[in-house]
Amino acid sequence: MRDHTREFRLSTMCRVLRVHRSGFYAWLRCPLRARAREDQRLLERINEYWADSGPVYGYRKVTDDLRDDGERCSKHRVYRLMRVAGLRAQVGYRRRPRPRGGKPSIVAANVLDREFTAEGPNQLWVTDITYIRTHQGWLFLAVVIDLFSRQVVGWAMRSTQHTGVVRQALLSAVWRRKPEPGLLLHSDQGSQYTSTEWQTFLRAHGIVCSMSRRGNCHDNAVAESFFQLLKRERIRRHIYPTHAAARADVFDYIEMFYNPKRR
Repeated sequence: MRDHTREFRLSTMCRVLRVHRSGFYAWLRCPLRARAREDQRLLERINEYWADSGPVYGYRKVTDDLRDDGERCSKHRVYRLMRVAGLRAQVGYRRRPRPRGGKPSIVAANVLDREFTAEGPNQLWVTDITYIRTHQGWLFLAVVIDLFSRQVVGWAMRSTQHTGVVRQALLSAVWRRKPEPGLLLHSDQGSQYTSTEWQTFLRAHGIVCSMSRRGNCHDNAVAESFFQLLKRERIRRHIYPTHAAARADVFDYIEMFYNPKRR
């Protein structure tokens, strides 16, 4: 109404828009209430934290960031402001079922038995492998995760999914953390982990082997959860023209966001 006072009479606009003249003049004196001004200020901070996350955070994690920075706000208010502004968390996707292969050559007991908590670092590790699509073909990513900190302590990427890529990821973790003998390492029963080469490497470094039950992804839930986050928050939002571009983006996610910053 204020922008069109030169085109239309105020009484006409008030009648058509069903606005009281006194209300219009009151708004001119104070266009926004204190609550609305505070919402605008808070939304700017929400935008900042949401963009800094990738943007992948939902209202709960954004609320935690705001509270850690001294803001006093409820998660319901953050949810309302994010919904109005169109800021959303990255949601998951359905996983395609995969056919089961033949009988593995070496099977270890499920020593971990879904005990995904550790009393200290370098006691319990889990490892797994996944694939990433690029225009140059598939790229396979292997990671090693410490169950104490949930950090990725070792990872490697290759264009083939042979034992070399998982061994390189584990070698990276061993070189970085230098664990004492007796470390428990859990994996699934994939061919890379049941190979003689992998088992020999574990024995040489004093690592105890643990494996999930056949076809049970819940036995390695922490590694599966990390891959779900990686693909939801980064991989599925990009199309990689080359292997180098995919490696650079995975490095940025793991070393610059997931390990040092992500809640």
